[in-house]
Amino acid sequence: MNQTAHLTRQLSGKLLTYTDICLDEFRKEFKKKMENKNKESFLRRKNIEISARRYGIDALGAMAQGLFASLLIGTILNTLGTQLGIQALVDVGAYASSMSGAAMAVAIGFALQAPPLVLFSLVTVGKAANELGGAGGPLSVLIIAIIAAELGKVVSKETKVDILVTPLVTILSGVGLSALIAPAIGAAASSVGAIIMWATNQQPFLMGIIVSVVVGIALTLPISSAAICAALGLTGLAGGAAVAGCCAQMVGFAFMSFKENKWGGLVSQGIGTSMLQMGNIVRNPFIWLPPIITSAITGPIATCVFRMQMNGAPVAAGMGTCGLVGQIGVYTGWINDIAAGTKAGITGMDWIGLILICIVLPAVLTPIIAIPFRNAGMIKDGDMKLD
Repeated sequence: MNQTAHLTRQLSGKLLTYTDICLDEFRKEFKKKMENKNKESFLRRKNIEISARRYGIDALGAMAQGLFASLLIGTILNTLGTQLGIQALVDVGAYASSMSGAAMAVAIGFALQAPPLVLFSLVTVGKAANELGGAGGPLSVLIIAIIAAELGKVVSKETKVDILVTPLVTILSGVGLSALIAPAIGAAASSVGAIIMWATNQQPFLMGIIVSVVVGIALTLPISSAAICAALGLTGLAGGAAVAGCCAQMVGFAFMSFKENKWGGLVSQGIGTSMLQMGNIVRNPFIWLPPIITSAITGPIATCVFRMQMNGAPVAAGMGTCGLVGQIGVYTGWINDIAAGTKAGITGMDWIGLILICIVLPAVLTPIIAIPFRNAGMIKDGDMKLD
């Protein structure tokens, strides 16, 4: 009996010890969950969403718009002013181009839904990051503006002197990071871009295919091919291949889907964006293959046959036929090369190459390439219908 009681006490002691351990682990786990819940609640309250979509799609796409509204428009105005002999346009273009860093940062802040004081403070952050980032300034602006904007959102309206604290935190964190890491980010981006451009010069056929296909795919995906080209500073033959890839997607989809979408679809995709087809691509990925194959054909034709270079603003390399920005970029590059003495003049072959690569070949090849896919039932009528 005593032995039984002794064993019972031992088992009870062990059970209590095990229960205490379980309760302790439960308390720790509960505390951890509550801390995470409070953290998530705080982030939700501050509208901070740490996700690939928010930073890799929303912010990147907005950055491209900021570049378009400053550097690209400035370059176009400058070119027009120079060609037409209108100094006022040249001056306006210079002003617009000089504000590219600020425009990119504000656009990023807008995409991140930053409060007004944070948004306005990003003007300084963008200018600092872009200038200190050098040739890779756009990538520096993207990274640093995101961090500064989120830090500014953290402190926004948390104090009674918000009008002082929020701009101070946003500007000091942004400019401080610009001084610390912008040169390194810019150098890294420039190095990657330089390697791509060097490789394209060494292997124009292979790299013509790779650059054209990859940048073209990026244009149709809900990310910004223009921002990618700007961040890497893609110009020269690589820039020409990028233009070819983007045009293959936009013009290719426009003509391949003409039966479903008629003239409205031709315009909205041909000089708008092939991103409109993204929903249809998700439903039937096969519709993407003809434009991709077309880009793999036109890319090396651009680099090997016509030696088409894009020496305008790098952002134009990722725009394709959107507002004819890619073509304006190529033309601007011709003018820059002539001014620099590296090109004697604009030839008939230059124009033939530009028209063939950007419009004629994508318009003809893509629907033809789609025929076997349609015959095999992989692409059906209505698959590319836009709402």
